[in-house]
Amino acid sequence: MRYCQLGGDGPRVSVVGLGCMGMSDFYTGRDEDSAIHTIHHAIESGVNFLDTADMYGPFSNERLVARAIRDRRDRVVIATKFGNVRSEDGAFLGINGSPDYVRRACDASLARLQVDTIDLYYQHRVDTTVPIEDTVGAMAELVRDGKVRYLGLSEAAPATIRRAAAVHPITALQTEFSLWTRDPEAELLPLCAELGITFVAYSPLGRGFLTGRFRSPEDIPADDWRYNHPRFQGENFRQNLALVGRIGEIAARKGCTPAQLSLAWLLSHRDVVPIPGSTHRSRVEENARAIDVVLTPEDIAEIEKAAPRGAAAGARYPAAGMATVHR
Repeated sequence: MRYCQLGGDGPRVSVVGLGCMGMSDFYTGRDEDSAIHTIHHAIESGVNFLDTADMYGPFSNERLVARAIRDRRDRVVIATKFGNVRSEDGAFLGINGSPDYVRRACDASLARLQVDTIDLYYQHRVDTTVPIEDTVGAMAELVRDGKVRYLGLSEAAPATIRRAAAVHPITALQTEFSLWTRDPEAELLPLCAELGITFVAYSPLGRGFLTGRFRSPEDIPADDWRYNHPRFQGENFRQNLALVGRIGEIAARKGCTPAQLSLAWLLSHRDVVPIPGSTHRSRVEENARAIDVVLTPEDIAEIEKAAPRGAAAGARYPAAGMATVHR
């Protein structure tokens, strides 16, 4: 595994992290004991950057991560998030970035994770009813209190990021980025480079689509969140399958899997750390080996021609989700 530093002075993390969301929520086929074994295998493979959030489960994913790292806390960098508010029964209650909520959410995450300090604490979604200066100001107090080491934002727009960084250094920006979601290249990547912020790419494999796993909409169980996702439906699915086919052809010539090619393309960008999610140890190993895929400038040009900006059919979230991003 290779490692890099988050932000200007943040922790050293594996250049490929592990997203833990699907171990507790949204995707079908979850098994907590198997997930813990997967996290252990990731750590043994050199993956030390674990990503969770209070809303995953809800609340159970942080507890799962706590179980997994109980005897290996010093070997991992834990990132968690607040701001997407859910009830115990899973209902979505909105977005909250108020200072009082920031403090309460942090204390609750510390208790669930069973740690004294959160390494990287993200605002999961921007609350447009609260000035970002107030939210980040409260997050900065957590740093001063020793409850949090570094701060991050997720799905924030450029103007919001600049305002936030004027209050306290922002170490990481987490936003969707992959071969079928290339929007960040226009503004966010240049801004992160300017401000010394590491870009953490979530859903770097297109929620599994870019791996070639899905061949028809019928492959998606009805209780899986992707079943109602615009890019996994009807004509959108068929168009996106053609995109995956082009990526697969290039991967075959490079002697790697489509997932490894997709991750290697992300790793070719400066200061981008992908956090693919997986519940299977074999997939964790496959994703980690993306660091061995060497892409020439000619390879990158071919990949980007096969998956140009805007090539994916359908919005990256249903309408309600799209209303909460890039704010």
